[in-house]
Amino acid sequence: MSDEQSEDVMIGGGSLSGGLGASESPSRPMALTVIEPSRGWVPLRLVELWGYREVLYFLVWRDITIRYRQTVIGMAWAVIQPFMTMVVFSIFFGRLAQIPSDGIPYPLFAFAALVPWTFFANGLTLSANSLVHSGHLITKVYFPRLLVPMGRVLTGLPDLGLSFAVLLGMIWWYGLLQARPALLWLPVFAMLAFVTALGVGLWLSALNVQYRDVQHAVPFLVQVWLFATPIAYPSSLLSGPWRTVFGLNPMVGVVEGFRWALFGTGTAPSHHVAVSALAAVVILVTGAFFFRRVERTFADVV
Repeated sequence: MSDEQSEDVMIGGGSLSGGLGASESPSRPMALTVIEPSRGWVPLRLVELWGYREVLYFLVWRDITIRYRQTVIGMAWAVIQPFMTMVVFSIFFGRLAQIPSDGIPYPLFAFAALVPWTFFANGLTLSANSLVHSGHLITKVYFPRLLVPMGRVLTGLPDLGLSFAVLLGMIWWYGLLQARPALLWLPVFAMLAFVTALGVGLWLSALNVQYRDVQHAVPFLVQVWLFATPIAYPSSLLSGPWRTVFGLNPMVGVVEGFRWALFGTGTAPSHHVAVSALAAVVILVTGAFFFRRVERTFADVV
């Protein structure tokens, strides 16, 4: 290219001087965005997620508004699911099997665990199928794909708040409602449930694009995970190193943390909860990097 031609075209500047005089040149260059497919392991680009935060808000608001559309009792379904599970557990595990409940009424014991568990289970299920159900957006509009499963998990926050309000009402009914400094830990344990649901959801949603068997395996996974978490029974039944191994399940830390903060059962968050938190972070980080690695194939396969 000659010097004259190089002056006519300014790469990335967006100005063409061949047909314009010096006084007619644009006052500022045009912004140029280049979208290229990723190759191999790529960075997470968390700054880009913040730049598209309005898309995340749209995805969350859309899912919340349509979830209970044309239903008779609306958001009451968010409470019915954990409440009825609590009733079944109270009958079969609390009354018939006489499972211990750390000195608190068994309905409260079970419902305090079911509130964060329901948030986690619904978030995992929705995020695992999020990319397949959002194919019309992925194939037409560019935005960070991490926002899709993240938005599905966040849609469970109103349900979590409503269920927690019912839980507080039950605690007051049993005369156990007290102002405890430990209650300040509840947002931390709720965040731990969110991190776990998002981390597993990133793994499953990315795999579900390639292998649709995942969507059929998710209900089975949630059911097995339910009984692998101390919801119907206390983790105090285990002792020694087995309890530490049990803590590799991140939801163990969430459930134990909720019960400790609300009722003072057991001791303050210990190394068992730290093990659960570490496991949740590992799942989230590895899931995010795996998601970004295979993201370039989503639009072609979904």
